[in-house]
Amino acid sequence: MTPGIFAALCVAGGVGAALRFVVDGLVRSRVRSAFPWGTAVVNVTGSLILGVLFGLGSGALLDPQWTLVLGTGLIGGYTTFSTASLETVRLMQEREYVLAIANGLLVLVVTVAVGLGGLWLGRAL
Repeated sequence: MTPGIFAALCVAGGVGAALRFVVDGLVRSRVRSAFPWGTAVVNVTGSLILGVLFGLGSGALLDPQWTLVLGTGLIGGYTTFSTASLETVRLMQEREYVLAIANGLLVLVVTVAVGLGGLWLGRAL
């Protein structure tokens, strides 16, 4: 990895984290619910984008270094498994068991399915 790619990876990670903050805030300001919709939206859209990026990379439409920068940096900074896990625990502590199961399992299933769809889409392009 060259110093330039490393720097791009670092910048992309910061941009991704800032995007997560903005998207989560926008969703939370519009949807009032005990369910963590902001984090769910971030993780689902991030999984879709990551799938498309790796699909494009596997089809040689995206340089492997840019796949690394955009996938690991930007989308890695954008998505958040740890926050989703913590929100699931918080829902359980609040005795919101149905919402906790939906967040812990349903969002996981949806993110994997959307990621596969994105991979298929990226390879089809």
